[in-house]
Amino acid sequence: MVIALACVGLGFSLSGAVGILRMPDLYCRIQCSSKTTTMGALPALIALVVGEGVLSSYASRALLTAFLLLLLNPASSHALARAAYKSGVPMWDGAVRDEAAEARHRREQRRRERRRDGSGQED
Repeated sequence: MVIALACVGLGFSLSGAVGILRMPDLYCRIQCSSKTTTMGALPALIALVVGEGVLSSYASRALLTAFLLLLLNPASSHALARAAYKSGVPMWDGAVRDEAAEARHRREQRRRERRRDGSGQED
């Protein structure tokens, strides 16, 4: 069981490393690296818990690490991608949609409409 879990973690880490090298832009690489971190480390940490026993000090540390990984990894990846987007890092040319730009455009339109309606101006 321990060896199988370790191999699963190793497989996810290896495929994620290949994915990071092959992804076309920063945003795809961030997504790939966050999945690699989560899915590569969790089976290895569970293997440690199974191998050492649930009541060992290593197991409690591994469970705490797994919990923090599940909690903080998506948030940190999101913050990193958002900071990159706001600083103007370009998306891949083959990207189908830029939902953040669409949302910003809709927000600006609503703001303009409210301003126009509030000031009494009509087109």
